[in-house]
Amino acid sequence: MNQLKDIAFIGNSLPRRCGIATFTTDLQQAVSKSPARVATAIVAMTDHGHVYDYPPEVRLAIADNNLDDYIHAADVLNAGNFDVACLQHEFGIFGGEDGDHIVALLSRLKMPIVTTLHTVLAEPSIGQRRVLNEIIDLSAKVVVMAEKGRTLLSQVYHVPAGKIEVVPHGIPDMPFLEPAFSKADLGFDGRSVILTFGLLSPNKGIEVMIDAMPLILESRPDAVYVILGATHPNLVRDHGEAYRESLVKRVNELGIENSVVFLDRFVDKATLLEFISMCDVYATPYLNAAQMTSGTLAYSFGLGKAVVSTPYWHAQELLAEGRGVLVPFGDATAIGREISSLLTDDTRRDEMRRRAYETSRPTTWQKTAEHYLALFSQVSLQNSARQAVPPTSVVMRKTPTPVEPQLGYFMSMCDDTGLFQHAVYSVPDRLHGYCVDDNARALLLSVALNEPGERLLPEKLASRFASFVQHAWNPDEKHFRNFMGFDRRWREDKGSEDSHGRTLWALGECARGDASPSRRAWAAGLFAQALPIVEGFGSPRAWAFALLGLDGYCAVSPHDTLAHRIRSTLADRLMDIFLRVEGTGWSWFEEGLSYDNARLSQALIATGLSTERPDYVKAGLKSLRWLMTIQTSPEGLFRPVGTNGFTDRTREVKLFDQQPLEAAATIAACHAAWRVSHDIIWKEEAAKAFAWFFGSNDLSLPVVDLETGSCRDGLHPKRLNENRGGESVVCYLLGLVEFRKLSRASGHPSTLAPLRALTA
Repeated sequence: MNQLKDIAFIGNSLPRRCGIATFTTDLQQAVSKSPARVATAIVAMTDHGHVYDYPPEVRLAIADNNLDDYIHAADVLNAGNFDVACLQHEFGIFGGEDGDHIVALLSRLKMPIVTTLHTVLAEPSIGQRRVLNEIIDLSAKVVVMAEKGRTLLSQVYHVPAGKIEVVPHGIPDMPFLEPAFSKADLGFDGRSVILTFGLLSPNKGIEVMIDAMPLILESRPDAVYVILGATHPNLVRDHGEAYRESLVKRVNELGIENSVVFLDRFVDKATLLEFISMCDVYATPYLNAAQMTSGTLAYSFGLGKAVVSTPYWHAQELLAEGRGVLVPFGDATAIGREISSLLTDDTRRDEMRRRAYETSRPTTWQKTAEHYLALFSQVSLQNSARQAVPPTSVVMRKTPTPVEPQLGYFMSMCDDTGLFQHAVYSVPDRLHGYCVDDNARALLLSVALNEPGERLLPEKLASRFASFVQHAWNPDEKHFRNFMGFDRRWREDKGSEDSHGRTLWALGECARGDASPSRRAWAAGLFAQALPIVEGFGSPRAWAFALLGLDGYCAVSPHDTLAHRIRSTLADRLMDIFLRVEGTGWSWFEEGLSYDNARLSQALIATGLSTERPDYVKAGLKSLRWLMTIQTSPEGLFRPVGTNGFTDRTREVKLFDQQPLEAAATIAACHAAWRVSHDIIWKEEAAKAFAWFFGSNDLSLPVVDLETGSCRDGLHPKRLNENRGGESVVCYLLGLVEFRKLSRASGHPSTLAPLRALTA
């Protein structure tokens, strides 16, 4: 085993009252007490409006809604040289939209990450899927506590099998004891005790168990139902004690107040274990199946209790083969009948108890800690190996680390109107003014820099690009204008189909991911106005740009049926021309190659992933694979299609002039391909395209000046184009941010088809 020294656990921590806090603390303590002699620390999430007296093990606390705290925590962990960070993930404990603040922390960490998923949703919302995919991408290993979790990660989230580990919920290592010993101490001597413990909330089904008590009392008049636990703090915050009061009222109406005991408290572990030891039957009457993990179930089962439960996911696995009893959801008669049977059949109950105890021995916290330590050692070794092995290919030797974006030159290319089109060397050229194409790209950049791990553009710049797009809209023509002179006069009433499509793309992404809620609403509204005319367009690139915009817009406007119909229409058109043009040695959408080629493949891949259309994904991947062979030189360098070869009729590919636009498009398309397949080849292809900017090209000359962040307009046959216009710099920055995002993601090639769920 690799010699680990320091492990950081990120999650809730006691004395916060919740299951994640208990789990994080138990796991941290088990690891720290292991023979491996590993130092541990906790980074604790603190919910809004609360203050906790954390123990010394909590190195740092994060206010859940304060993004700066997450970034600061990453800096602290990196400075502490921790070997591994272990995240405990549950929706609802992290700030941001669908808990996405945690991604800002994870994306900055230098050590490998092992993430324990306490919930895996079978039907996540778009936002939940996005956040969980980001977390999975950033994690070296993902831990679930049941086989159902493995299945969902594979089928719903397309996580490679080798990345998933099943480690059952840990349990205390306690002797097998008879309930009578603890009953006397707790005042329940001579009673048949049924127990439910945990934080009270309506999904726990306590009312069903209360309704079952009259039936149980018919056969066991001495039975008592003990409900141990405080009301969930979030429920108290929003509704007070209304739920508990409704349960008490139900008990009184049934006349069973002498047989139901409410213990409204959050007990320490020692007290909890004594209560579990006391019970004859443990009940978990949860109301729905989507419960991946139950710590209360694991603890009771591990202490050798006869368990009667509804068939939620964790219970289905743990209690199978006679290890417990499963009853239908919400069925008070069934649960009453089964508990009565157990309480009146000592032999059956004791056999079930012993079977549960013996089965659970491999899941004690000591064994769980050993399993986690083996995982930590594995990912630490893999991380060390990756850092120790130097790159060997020419391409990778010239591929720099994806540096922080330098925005100085980009900002110098902007004035109070927007981004200039052209430059003479590095001097902005006012003669050619502005265009909506470049300002739409700049708006895309401002949204991309809102991603975790990046620094936002100054608000005045983001607002300026949005204002340019708004001003470009011509409501009379239902079309965007494109070219504007330095005198701020439009040179046309409407621009090209491609510029309209590209502007829709920027608006769609702005609607989904802009930092400003108001600007997101503006973008969605303008997108809806400008979309319908696209149906009449004939340009495949305009279709592709619009599809990329629809990917963002439809994510935030799922009920816009017109948008969904147009998305299907445009994607079907791309499919149609691909199938008609494709032939021997030519897997493309047109008879020739032009500009922004990879965006056509990217649009089909992204649309196929969002709409679960495997035919779109397959065509997108097939066309991109073919394009990459065309764009690769015999030496293995990225060689974009030259502008001298832009044509609609001939299949001749020219080598020059090569432009930054193509490298940026290729990086983004490869990222989309990687997201859908997790095939490492797409990371390698993206790296080749990114390396083009820094000299891994036909001239072996850097196109980008790293110090200023300026980007030359491209490669002529024998020299660089020293002009550094708006399109070039914004495309470089878009490519850089995309490559940084891809580099932060983790993933390994799989021998299985990654799209097996989609393509089945």
